Amino acid sequence: MSSNRIGQPQVYECLERLGIEYEYYEHPEAPTIEIAERFYRGEGTTLCKNLFFRNHKGNRHYLVIMESHFAMDIHSVERMLHQGKLSFASPERMMRYLGVTPGSVSLFNLVNDVNREVTLFVDSKLLSVEKVSFHPNDNRASLVISSADMLKFIREMGIRYEVLDLYGQDVD
Repeated sequence: MSSNRIGQPQVYECLERLGIEYEYYEHPEAPTIEIAERFYRGEGTTLCKNLFFRNHKGNRHYLVIMESHFAMDIHSVERMLHQGKLSFASPERMMRYLGVTPGSVSLFNLVNDVNREVTLFVDSKLLSVEKVSFHPNDNRASLVISSADMLKFIREMGIRYEVLDLYGQDVD
């Protein structure tokens, strides 16, 4: 992949190794969903919200990815995950487990979780859309991949994951 692309090189190397095609978009810094929506591109693409949590003991970490418009408070997440009391992870934990700073949390951060210490929870709706969009571990760019390739990335990387039914629909 071209070295002039914004984001961590290991993301592009992983996508290339797995044969995952992507659309690349540069944009101004977009550390929140509200800002990212201003620069959102990709016909038929679902913009994803990415939340990084830790349990109350600080010994377990969770990345939750969902459709950007889904409004969920932390107590709802606690009930859905059945992992006890949760809090948003600190910037230090983001760097330690995901290799990024706040505002750049993304599915692709899991290339940095070499010890597989983070559990991923995927909104079931993301499995039925055509394409999804995530930062390449830098919030000044976005990558669009197919939802099938999102699953390929998760499975081929050996990421522990569960599918959540956030919308009250049955999960296949």
